[in-house]
Amino acid sequence: MPAQLPVRQTDATPVHDWFLTDAGRAVLASEDDTVDLALSDRPGLPWLWCGPVARTPEGPGRGLYLAAQGGDRWQGRIACGLPLPLPSEAFATVVLQHVTRPEGACGAALLDEAARLLVNGGRLWLFVLNPLAPYRWRWRGCGIGASEPLAWRRRLRRAGLVPDAVSQGIGPNWTMQVSPVPQQGPGLRAAYLLRAEKRAIPLTPVRSRRVMPLAHGAPAA
Repeated sequence: MPAQLPVRQTDATPVHDWFLTDAGRAVLASEDDTVDLALSDRPGLPWLWCGPVARTPEGPGRGLYLAAQGGDRWQGRIACGLPLPLPSEAFATVVLQHVTRPEGACGAALLDEAARLLVNGGRLWLFVLNPLAPYRWRWRGCGIGASEPLAWRRRLRRAGLVPDAVSQGIGPNWTMQVSPVPQQGPGLRAAYLLRAEKRAIPLTPVRSRRVMPLAHGAPAA
């Protein structure tokens, strides 16, 4: 985890800076175990992890961590914008941790990028804040636009991904206490996880129908 910094939340706190406040750190710390699970989901294959704050990831295997810089800018071992300068179908796992937005630069374009980068059968792990949680008062005024799971499932399908039917709630309810054990459905937890899979349907060759030969002189009908 990043070093603890004495940052206080105010109504003017920008989106990404909010995750450096005590309230934001409690959410990220609650998700650590689930992120580790995501990064080890496809052993031996590379992963991409995009998060809201700069950090040195210690995930298993080979991977790339990019921190959101605002707009469509990213910083890590590479500094880049969208589209990401990464080859298509290069990652078995993509983690988008509080970097997607309902619209704008990190809206549909970022989900499309995730779909492009995933191999067939790869999985996207999407962490977003829960608009129904009492915790939402702690990010009030930060420009964070939260959506319910149904809206995110529609966006994931438009990107060509197949979302899971059930989301998992993670994080605190109201107090800034780390709560790492997921629950079925978002409930009143501060955040929730949606997983989606890339399923490319292969083209199935159609066999030509066998033509039965007719004996010479036999009627056709």
